[in-house]
Amino acid sequence: MEKSQKKYRIGVEVTLDVIGGKWKSIILYHLVGGTKRFNELKRLTPNISHKMLAQQLKELEHDGVVLRHDYVEVPPKVEYELSEYGQELIGVLDFFCYWGEAHLDRVYGDKRLMLEGEFLDDQEAQKEAD
Repeated sequence: MEKSQKKYRIGVEVTLDVIGGKWKSIILYHLVGGTKRFNELKRLTPNISHKMLAQQLKELEHDGVVLRHDYVEVPPKVEYELSEYGQELIGVLDFFCYWGEAHLDRVYGDKRLMLEGEFLDDQEAQKEAD
């Protein structure tokens, strides 16, 4: 990993450089659940283009938060997972989810009005099932 020449003023800038933007945090969120193949990540993130997903994964790999595993077989198989270093971001991603859901509650009165069912956390889903 080559060192950046960019200078930062605060740590938040660095964090946003690594996980910021429209797609990286979403990709990382899906990788928290375990190893995923490229096409599985594409299905989980339907609005991202093939090219953008590849670029974002390459950047996350370059920053050391995602590992890429290439398997020599036909058809080719590639899997992605959080590195040990990337797993340190789980708390940050959990907080992003918590804060986002609290924000939706504050703005809309009920986050369930704005979140699709699969994104409700396990406790909320369990409450709805009871």
